[in-house]
Amino acid sequence: MQRWRGLEDIPQDWGRSVVTIGSYDGVHRGHQLIIGRAVERARELGIPSVVVTFDPHPSEVVRPGSHPPLLAPHHRRAELMAKLGVDAVLVLPFTAEFSKLSPADFIAKVLVDRLHAKAVIEGPNFRFGHRAAGNVALLTELGATYDYTVEVIDLYVTGDAGGGQPFSSTLTRRLIAEGDVAGAAEILGRPHRVEGIVVRGAQRGRELGFPTANVETLPHTAIPADGVYAGWLEVDGESMPAAISVGTNPQFDGTERTVEAYAIDRVGLDLYGLHVAVDFLAYVRGMLKFDSIDELLVAMAADVKRCSELTAAYDRTP
Repeated sequence: MQRWRGLEDIPQDWGRSVVTIGSYDGVHRGHQLIIGRAVERARELGIPSVVVTFDPHPSEVVRPGSHPPLLAPHHRRAELMAKLGVDAVLVLPFTAEFSKLSPADFIAKVLVDRLHAKAVIEGPNFRFGHRAAGNVALLTELGATYDYTVEVIDLYVTGDAGGGQPFSSTLTRRLIAEGDVAGAAEILGRPHRVEGIVVRGAQRGRELGFPTANVETLPHTAIPADGVYAGWLEVDGESMPAAISVGTNPQFDGTERTVEAYAIDRVGLDLYGLHVAVDFLAYVRGMLKFDSIDELLVAMAADVKRCSELTAAYDRTP
């Protein structure tokens, strides 16, 4: 899959393509319907499929300080899109200048002049251009002028998550913030992932017999509510069952919120400085302060046992 940053990265000889545009944060099951249809349509026409997305999130430019917690960084979104069969991902730097493009200019400069769109696949609430003034009706109207078709896909999948609400990135962020990582996984179609570099912490876990990887998470990451979770620690493609702690470590009067993962039954791991991923499967318990270290150790042993059982019972087959 080709990855481009900015319109200037698109090959000069790029021909017709099928395009879909959106933030696609998380590439959740609703997004997968739209992207999957774009891939399918491209194969029907014998041309490439392209996903267009933005960095930073448009809300941060339009309303500074309003950047939403991110469900997946851009490199992770690209990986997920590649698995769906996408041929190219274009990340457009979203600047104040870019935000002022009128809907018609956006279509002309991006879809027509550079991507030579033959078909555009979108959800029903797609908005584009300055002040999000463009909609599916205008996109379709301009298609008659610029020789592309528009197909609208209903992306609103529902399930148990959120009490039956339509799946969305907003709902997913809310569930993660509440600690409902199982509900988030239903929407995403996979466990929620947090990534970052392993840094040195207070090393209390090591002293207690449960050495943890202290993950310095990427900016704007959607981090679950404080508590203990079952999941996996992934390093260099190896996925290890883990007990995960999110919080300020109240047992030792901590103040900094951290994400720490203990790779169950793994000895001698040296992960400092490595980029790792933490996948959240299930909430185990809230963050507590115990009356003694002995009580803490009993609880940690029970946590590890429960996390081991939960991960062993989960089928991770794609």
